[in-house]
Amino acid sequence: MSFCFRKHEHLRCSADFRRVYERRRSVSDDHLIIYACENGLPYSRLGLSVSRKRGTAVQRNRLRRLCREAFRLTRHEMPRGLDLILIPRRAELPSLAELKQALPRLVRQVAGKLRREAGKS
Repeated sequence: MSFCFRKHEHLRCSADFRRVYERRRSVSDDHLIIYACENGLPYSRLGLSVSRKRGTAVQRNRLRRLCREAFRLTRHEMPRGLDLILIPRRAELPSLAELKQALPRLVRQVAGKLRREAGKS
C-alpha cells in the first residue's frame, strides 16, 4: 500500500471544482465540510478550499497541509472513485488525529449519499 500523494490525485482546475460543487452532495462535522462527486477513476482526488477568513497565509497553508496529510494517511479506508473538496470550518487547527478520525467517516457518508442517489435514478 502506497502512502504517496501524487500530482494526478490533486484537484487543480476550476472546471473540476465547479463540477463537484454543482453536484451539491456534501457532509460536515465540527471541523470539515466535504463536497463530493464521482470521477470515474480508480482513485480519489482531493481539492482544498481554505478561505481568507481562516487566518493568515501561514495558518491557511498549515490547515491545507494537515488536511492533505490526513487524506494521504487514511485514503485506504475510504471509497475510491470520488473527487473530494475539503473546506475547513474553523481557523483554529484541529489535530491530525482528529482529522484522521473524521475524514474517512465523512467520506463514507457522502459516498453513501451518492450511491443512494444513483440507485434512485
